Amino acid sequence: MPSSQHEALHRIFRDNPGLFSHAFKMLNIDFPASCEVAVVDTDLTEIKPIERRCDTVMLFKTPWGSKQVVISESQMRPNDDKIAAWAYYLSYTHIKFECPAVLLVICQDKDTAKWAREPKRIGLADHPCLIVCPIVLGPDNVPQINDPAEACKDVVLAMFSALTHARSPKVNAILEALDVALNTVDTDTAQYIAEQTEIGLGAGLARQTWRRLMTMQNYRFKSEFAEILRSEGEARGEAKSVLRILKRRGIPVTESVQERILGCTDLALLETWLDRSFEVTTAEELFD
Repeated sequence: MPSSQHEALHRIFRDNPGLFSHAFKMLNIDFPASCEVAVVDTDLTEIKPIERRCDTVMLFKTPWGSKQVVISESQMRPNDDKIAAWAYYLSYTHIKFECPAVLLVICQDKDTAKWAREPKRIGLADHPCLIVCPIVLGPDNVPQINDPAEACKDVVLAMFSALTHARSPKVNAILEALDVALNTVDTDTAQYIAEQTEIGLGAGLARQTWRRLMTMQNYRFKSEFAEILRSEGEARGEAKSVLRILKRRGIPVTESVQERILGCTDLALLETWLDRSFEVTTAEELFD
Protein backbone atom coordinates (compact mmCIF):
# COMPACT_ATOMS: atom_id res chain seq x y z
CA MET A 1 0.00 0.00 0.00
CA PRO A 2 1.43 3.47 -0.89
CA SER A 3 2.50 5.49 2.14
CA SER A 4 -0.02 8.24 1.35
CA GLN A 5 -2.92 5.74 1.47
CA HIS A 6 -1.52 4.18 4.63
CA GLU A 7 -1.36 7.60 6.32
CA ALA A 8 -4.88 8.43 5.17
CA LEU A 9 -6.26 5.19 6.62
CA HIS A 10 -4.42 5.79 9.86
CA ARG A 11 -5.93 9.27 10.13
CA ILE A 12 -9.47 8.03 9.37
CA PHE A 13 -9.39 5.25 11.97
CA ARG A 14 -7.57 7.43 14.51
CA ASP A 15 -10.30 10.07 14.29
CA ASN A 16 -13.12 7.52 14.08
CA PRO A 17 -12.21 4.57 16.36
CA GLY A 18 -15.78 3.28 16.28
CA LEU A 19 -15.85 2.92 12.49
CA PHE A 20 -15.35 -0.82 12.46
CA SER A 21 -17.85 -1.27 15.31
CA HIS A 22 -20.59 0.35 13.20
CA ALA A 23 -19.72 -1.73 10.16
CA PHE A 24 -19.90 -4.99 12.09
CA LYS A 25 -23.14 -4.02 13.81
CA MET A 26 -24.79 -3.74 10.38
CA LEU A 27 -24.04 -7.48 10.03
CA ASN A 28 -25.32 -8.23 13.56
CA ILE A 29 -21.78 -9.11 14.68
CA ASP A 30 -20.51 -7.78 18.00
CA PHE A 31 -17.20 -5.95 17.79
CA PRO A 32 -15.44 -4.59 20.89
CA ALA A 33 -15.53 -0.82 21.22
CA SER A 34 -12.02 0.55 20.72
CA CYS A 35 -10.43 3.73 22.00
CA GLU A 36 -7.30 3.60 19.85
CA VAL A 37 -6.63 2.25 16.36
CA ALA A 38 -3.37 1.75 14.50
CA VAL A 39 -3.13 0.75 10.84
CA VAL A 40 -0.11 -1.56 10.67
CA ASP A 41 2.07 -2.58 7.76
CA THR A 42 0.30 -4.98 5.38
CA ASP A 43 3.52 -6.87 4.61
CA LEU A 44 3.22 -10.07 6.66
CA THR A 45 6.61 -11.45 5.62
CA GLU A 46 8.69 -12.53 8.63
CA ILE A 47 12.17 -11.01 8.30
CA LYS A 48 13.33 -12.29 11.68
CA PRO A 49 13.38 -16.09 11.80
CA ILE A 50 11.03 -17.54 14.41
CA GLU A 51 11.57 -21.10 15.59
CA ARG A 52 8.38 -23.13 15.36
CA ARG A 53 8.63 -26.89 15.74
CA CYS A 54 5.88 -29.46 15.93
CA ASP A 55 6.60 -33.05 16.93
CA THR A 56 6.12 -34.78 13.58
CA VAL A 57 4.94 -33.88 10.08
CA MET A 58 3.99 -36.70 7.73
CA LEU A 59 3.12 -36.34 4.05
CA PHE A 60 0.90 -39.11 2.69
CA LYS A 61 0.56 -39.71 -1.05
CA THR A 62 -1.96 -41.99 -2.72
CA PRO A 63 -1.27 -44.00 -5.88
CA TRP A 64 -3.60 -41.69 -7.82
CA GLY A 65 -1.70 -38.52 -6.89
CA SER A 66 -3.58 -36.92 -4.01
CA LYS A 67 -1.71 -35.79 -0.89
CA GLN A 68 -2.49 -35.36 2.81
CA VAL A 69 -0.36 -33.84 5.55
CA VAL A 70 -0.71 -35.08 9.13
CA ILE A 71 0.87 -32.99 11.91
CA SER A 72 1.38 -34.88 15.16
CA GLU A 73 1.68 -33.11 18.51
CA SER A 74 2.00 -34.47 22.05
CA GLN A 75 0.14 -32.29 24.56
CA MET A 76 0.87 -32.82 28.24
CA ARG A 77 -1.55 -30.24 29.69
CA PRO A 78 -4.08 -27.61 28.58
CA ASN A 79 -2.26 -24.61 27.17
CA ASP A 80 -4.11 -21.88 25.28
CA ASP A 81 -0.77 -20.54 24.03
CA LYS A 82 -0.63 -23.52 21.66
CA ILE A 83 -3.72 -22.38 19.73
CA ALA A 84 -1.79 -19.84 17.66
CA ALA A 85 0.99 -22.36 17.04
CA TRP A 86 -1.47 -25.01 15.87
CA ALA A 87 -3.14 -22.55 13.51
CA TYR A 88 0.28 -21.66 12.12
CA TYR A 89 1.26 -25.31 11.65
CA LEU A 90 -1.92 -26.03 9.70
CA SER A 91 -1.79 -22.95 7.48
CA TYR A 92 1.94 -23.28 6.82
CA THR A 93 1.82 -26.95 5.83
CA HIS A 94 -1.33 -26.38 3.79
CA ILE A 95 0.46 -23.68 1.77
CA LYS A 96 3.81 -25.45 1.56
CA PHE A 97 2.54 -28.85 0.43
CA GLU A 98 -0.58 -27.58 -1.39
CA CYS A 99 -2.87 -30.18 0.14
CA PRO A 100 -5.21 -30.64 3.12
CA ALA A 101 -3.55 -30.63 6.54
CA VAL A 102 -4.73 -32.49 9.64
CA LEU A 103 -3.61 -31.92 13.23
CA LEU A 104 -3.39 -35.03 15.42
CA VAL A 105 -2.98 -34.29 19.14
CA ILE A 106 -1.94 -37.06 21.53
CA CYS A 107 -2.80 -36.60 25.23
CA GLN A 108 -1.97 -38.60 28.34
CA ASP A 109 -4.92 -37.57 30.51
CA LYS A 110 -8.64 -37.09 29.99
CA ASP A 111 -8.75 -33.42 31.02
CA THR A 112 -6.11 -32.44 28.47
CA ALA A 113 -7.84 -34.52 25.79
CA LYS A 114 -11.15 -32.81 26.57
CA TRP A 115 -9.51 -29.38 26.30
CA ALA A 116 -7.79 -30.30 23.04
CA ARG A 117 -11.07 -31.46 21.45
CA GLU A 118 -12.81 -28.16 22.11
CA PRO A 119 -12.91 -25.99 18.95
CA LYS A 120 -10.22 -23.31 19.16
CA ARG A 121 -11.76 -20.09 17.80
CA ILE A 122 -9.72 -17.23 16.38
CA GLY A 123 -11.54 -13.98 15.65
CA LEU A 124 -14.71 -12.55 17.15
CA ALA A 125 -16.42 -14.60 19.83
CA ASP A 126 -19.66 -15.02 17.90
CA HIS A 127 -18.13 -14.96 14.42
CA PRO A 128 -14.71 -16.65 14.35
CA CYS A 129 -12.72 -16.44 11.12
CA LEU A 130 -10.70 -19.53 11.91
CA ILE A 131 -11.57 -22.60 13.98
CA VAL A 132 -8.92 -25.19 14.81
CA CYS A 133 -10.46 -28.60 15.49
CA PRO A 134 -7.72 -31.21 15.99
CA ILE A 135 -8.20 -34.95 15.98
CA VAL A 136 -7.41 -36.04 19.53
CA LEU A 137 -6.21 -39.37 20.87
CA GLY A 138 -6.34 -39.84 24.62
CA PRO A 139 -6.75 -42.48 27.31
CA ASP A 140 -10.52 -42.21 26.90
CA ASN A 141 -10.64 -43.33 23.25
CA VAL A 142 -7.52 -45.49 22.78
CA PRO A 143 -7.51 -49.01 24.27
CA GLN A 144 -4.81 -50.24 26.63
CA ILE A 145 -2.88 -52.90 24.73
CA ASN A 146 -0.77 -54.86 27.21
CA ASP A 147 -1.00 -58.24 25.48
CA PRO A 148 2.02 -58.84 23.19
CA ALA A 149 -0.05 -60.95 20.82
CA GLU A 150 -2.55 -58.13 20.40
CA ALA A 151 0.24 -55.57 20.00
CA CYS A 152 1.79 -57.66 17.21
CA LYS A 153 -1.47 -57.47 15.24
CA ASP A 154 -1.28 -53.65 15.03
CA VAL A 155 2.05 -52.18 16.13
CA VAL A 156 1.00 -48.59 15.32
CA LEU A 157 -2.08 -48.88 17.53
CA ALA A 158 0.19 -50.37 20.21
CA MET A 159 2.37 -47.27 19.93
CA PHE A 160 -0.62 -44.95 20.37
CA SER A 161 -1.70 -47.05 23.34
CA ALA A 162 1.70 -46.50 24.96
CA LEU A 163 1.64 -42.76 24.28
CA THR A 164 -1.88 -42.12 25.57
CA HIS A 165 -1.60 -44.39 28.62
CA ALA A 166 1.86 -43.25 29.71
CA ARG A 167 0.45 -42.34 33.14
CA SER A 168 -1.48 -45.57 33.57
CA PRO A 169 -0.46 -48.09 36.26
CA LYS A 170 -0.28 -50.61 33.40
CA VAL A 171 2.15 -48.58 31.29
CA ASN A 172 5.06 -50.96 31.86
CA ALA A 173 3.05 -53.89 30.51
CA ILE A 174 1.92 -51.73 27.56
CA LEU A 175 5.50 -50.76 26.75
CA GLU A 176 6.69 -54.34 27.06
CA ALA A 177 3.98 -55.46 24.63
CA LEU A 178 5.08 -52.77 22.15
CA ASP A 179 8.67 -53.85 22.71
CA VAL A 180 7.80 -57.37 21.57
CA ALA A 181 5.75 -56.10 18.62
CA LEU A 182 8.68 -54.14 17.18
CA ASN A 183 10.38 -57.41 16.29
CA THR A 184 7.53 -58.22 13.89
CA VAL A 185 8.00 -55.23 11.57
CA ASP A 186 10.80 -54.12 9.25
CA THR A 187 13.82 -52.25 10.61
CA ASP A 188 12.87 -48.78 9.34
CA THR A 189 9.35 -49.04 10.73
CA ALA A 190 10.60 -50.34 14.06
CA GLN A 191 13.11 -47.53 14.36
CA TYR A 192 10.52 -44.89 13.48
CA ILE A 193 8.02 -46.24 16.04
CA ALA A 194 10.72 -46.50 18.71
CA GLU A 195 11.74 -42.88 18.14
CA GLN A 196 8.16 -41.58 18.11
CA THR A 197 7.47 -43.43 21.34
CA GLU A 198 10.58 -41.91 22.90
CA ILE A 199 9.46 -38.40 21.88
CA GLY A 200 5.79 -38.79 22.75
CA LEU A 201 6.22 -40.26 26.22
CA GLY A 202 7.72 -37.02 27.49
CA ALA A 203 9.76 -36.75 30.66
CA GLY A 204 8.95 -39.27 33.36
CA LEU A 205 9.16 -42.87 34.47
CA ALA A 206 7.52 -44.22 31.30
CA ARG A 207 10.32 -42.82 29.14
CA GLN A 208 12.93 -44.30 31.47
CA THR A 209 11.24 -47.69 31.16
CA TRP A 210 11.18 -47.39 27.38
CA ARG A 211 14.86 -46.48 27.21
CA ARG A 212 15.72 -49.44 29.40
CA LEU A 213 13.78 -51.75 27.11
CA MET A 214 15.42 -50.31 24.01
CA THR A 215 18.95 -50.72 25.37
CA MET A 216 18.39 -54.19 26.81
CA GLN A 217 16.98 -55.84 23.70
CA ASN A 218 19.16 -56.90 20.79
CA TYR A 219 17.28 -54.94 18.14
CA ARG A 220 18.49 -54.67 14.58
CA PHE A 221 18.42 -50.88 14.98
CA LYS A 222 19.92 -50.83 18.48
CA SER A 223 23.06 -48.95 17.42
CA GLU A 224 21.03 -46.20 15.73
CA PHE A 225 18.76 -45.83 18.74
CA ALA A 226 21.72 -45.74 21.11
CA GLU A 227 23.17 -42.89 19.03
CA ILE A 228 19.90 -41.01 19.33
CA LEU A 229 19.96 -41.41 23.09
CA ARG A 230 23.60 -40.27 23.21
CA SER A 231 22.86 -37.13 21.17
CA GLU A 232 19.79 -36.32 23.21
CA GLY A 233 21.82 -36.81 26.39
CA GLU A 234 24.39 -34.28 25.18
CA ALA A 235 21.65 -31.83 24.24
CA ARG A 236 19.99 -32.25 27.62
CA GLY A 237 23.31 -31.52 29.33
CA GLU A 238 23.85 -28.35 27.28
CA ALA A 239 20.28 -27.19 28.00
CA LYS A 240 20.75 -27.68 31.75
CA SER A 241 24.00 -25.73 31.59
CA VAL A 242 22.21 -22.79 29.97
CA LEU A 243 19.55 -22.79 32.69
CA ARG A 244 22.16 -23.17 35.45
CA ILE A 245 24.12 -20.13 34.23
CA LEU A 246 20.99 -18.00 34.00
CA LYS A 247 20.03 -19.04 37.53
CA ARG A 248 23.51 -18.24 38.89
CA ARG A 249 23.32 -14.80 37.24
CA GLY A 250 19.93 -14.17 38.83
CA ILE A 251 18.06 -13.93 35.52
CA PRO A 252 14.40 -15.02 35.78
CA VAL A 253 13.35 -17.85 33.46
CA THR A 254 9.68 -18.30 32.61
CA GLU A 255 8.14 -21.75 32.21
CA SER A 256 7.79 -21.31 28.44
CA VAL A 257 11.48 -20.33 28.08
CA GLN A 258 12.56 -23.28 30.20
CA GLU A 259 10.45 -25.66 28.10
CA ARG A 260 11.94 -24.24 24.90
CA ILE A 261 15.51 -24.68 26.15
CA LEU A 262 14.99 -28.18 27.54
CA GLY A 263 13.05 -29.23 24.45
CA CYS A 264 15.80 -28.21 22.01
CA THR A 265 17.87 -31.08 20.55
CA ASP A 266 20.00 -28.97 18.20
CA LEU A 267 23.48 -29.03 19.76
CA ALA A 268 24.77 -26.15 17.64
CA LEU A 269 21.85 -23.95 18.66
CA LEU A 270 22.25 -24.92 22.32
CA GLU A 271 25.94 -24.00 22.17
CA THR A 272 24.96 -20.59 20.82
CA TRP A 273 22.50 -20.14 23.68
CA LEU A 274 25.16 -21.26 26.13
CA ASP A 275 27.56 -18.58 24.88
CA ARG A 276 24.86 -15.94 25.08
CA SER A 277 23.79 -16.99 28.59
CA PHE A 278 26.89 -15.28 30.02
CA GLU A 279 25.91 -11.89 28.54
CA VAL A 280 22.12 -11.57 28.18
CA THR A 281 20.10 -9.41 30.57
CA THR A 282 16.86 -11.36 30.04
CA ALA A 283 16.31 -15.03 29.22
CA GLU A 284 14.36 -14.10 26.09
CA GLU A 285 17.47 -12.46 24.61
CA LEU A 286 18.93 -15.93 24.14
CA PHE A 287 16.71 -16.38 21.11
CA ASP A 288 17.50 -13.07 19.38
